[in-house]
Amino acid sequence: MLLLPLGARAQVTIDADYFTRGEVRRGGISKSSEDVDKNYGFDHANFIVERTKLSLDYAADNIQGRLTAQHSGTWGSKEGGDFNVHEAWMKFVSDKGFFAQIGRQNLSYDDQRIFGSDDWSMTGITHDVLKLGFEGHGHRLHIFAGYNQNPENITEGTFYSGGLQPYKTIEAAWYHWDIPRTNLGLSLLFADIGMQSGEKGSTDEYTLPRVRRQQVYGTFVTWKPGRLAAEAAYYRQGGVEEHGLPIDAWMASGKLSYSPSAHLTLYGGYDHLSGDDQYATPPMGQIGMIQHDKARGFSSVYGSHHKFYGAMDFFYVTTYYGGFTPGLQNAYGGITWKPGNKTSLDLAYHFLATATQLQNADKPLGHELEFSGSYSFRSNIKMSIGYSYMRGTETMVVLKRSTDNRQLRWAWLMLTVTPTIFSSR
Repeated sequence: MLLLPLGARAQVTIDADYFTRGEVRRGGISKSSEDVDKNYGFDHANFIVERTKLSLDYAADNIQGRLTAQHSGTWGSKEGGDFNVHEAWMKFVSDKGFFAQIGRQNLSYDDQRIFGSDDWSMTGITHDVLKLGFEGHGHRLHIFAGYNQNPENITEGTFYSGGLQPYKTIEAAWYHWDIPRTNLGLSLLFADIGMQSGEKGSTDEYTLPRVRRQQVYGTFVTWKPGRLAAEAAYYRQGGVEEHGLPIDAWMASGKLSYSPSAHLTLYGGYDHLSGDDQYATPPMGQIGMIQHDKARGFSSVYGSHHKFYGAMDFFYVTTYYGGFTPGLQNAYGGITWKPGNKTSLDLAYHFLATATQLQNADKPLGHELEFSGSYSFRSNIKMSIGYSYMRGTETMVVLKRSTDNRQLRWAWLMLTVTPTIFSSR
């Protein structure tokens, strides 16, 4: 049993994090083949979701820790939502900058495209890992690894499914260098992910699960000379996916922003995520897909997907019909205006298209226009609002299998409250 010191230097904090969000969606919701065959016309949804976190933080000398309980659900759902331990970790830090952190924790790096907290979603993303690292003198190095299993047992094998994360094993390293006198920041990332195939059968028949390994590696660069800021990323994926198909995928992105004043920021950028060759979606009411020799569609694995590719989350949050992907091109621009310390307004435009040519449709997916705003009543109480409109093309109709995808609308209203309940400081 580990007894933590509770002397004068110990700090204990209890925080709450509550948000509730109401959404109205019209169009863009993928339909299954069964729904299409039955001619179900519903392509809209109205709902209210909520999430509540209660966190206990501890810090004393060279020891830090956090325990976070979380509940998330939909108003009126009889299932009662999801209640779990979102974070549970201990961290040991040396005076030289070395540290070790073990337990359920968030992995958030760079712009959160590959590893992120995904705080917009109801559940967020955490991982059960051991993380070792060093931070100091402009250098940061993190190395982490995890091994996942469903129950603690000695008789039921090692098959893993339906857990906290879909991978069986993960080993990764991240390095960041703030280059002196250049305004440049350079990050390198490598992750080896073991995905398990096969399934546990009956006592008379057992399909031995097999772990197939895939890799994600790349770089993220930032440059911030005064009021100008630029960032760029490039990642590749290789190895073999869980069903045995070789992976050959990549993505590249760039973003440029300029702040003529403290209240105004202009920005624009471009994302390109590779897709599967000869992608074809069968006509509505039919099934069957093109056979592929490689998986060329890039997967942004465990990132904060809502931050990218359009706020309506039609891409890389929801999936295309059939599982494969034609990739994505996302050219965007926008303006953020903060007239005061409490108010923030943002207006953005996206042109979206597939990365590969489809056999039965053109590349353009549509034009998306987004508005969002927020007002902070106090430092820990904020109201946010958003509205998005997309003019979809015939390609959007084909990919999402919805005849309503010419006119896509989404509106939301969210309240966030983050009080500190207790602090020993």
